[in-house]
Amino acid sequence: MNLKPLGDRVILKQDEAEERTASGIYIASTNKEKPCCGTILAVGEGKRDNNGNLIPMAVKEGDRVVYSKYAGNEIQVDGQDYILVKADDIYAVYA
Repeated sequence: MNLKPLGDRVILKQDEAEERTASGIYIASTNKEKPCCGTILAVGEGKRDNNGNLIPMAVKEGDRVVYSKYAGNEIQVDGQDYILVKADDIYAVYA
């Protein structure tokens, strides 16, 4: 992928939606809940404070993260779907 996010944004690959419940019942495609977890593929350089100092990103490529359910913009690059998310919309990193 030849796409580099700017500022405090990241590009991530969203996890696939669950197709079955824990008890084994299949979920219709119209009722699947949008996943809020994904893997970071690219990271911007960070945000600048009021004095112009660069605040580095708290996440890095390869991190698996939890982000806001309604955050980001869906984009398509080379036939693949990705999400462009601001760092403020990322809530946690899997340890």
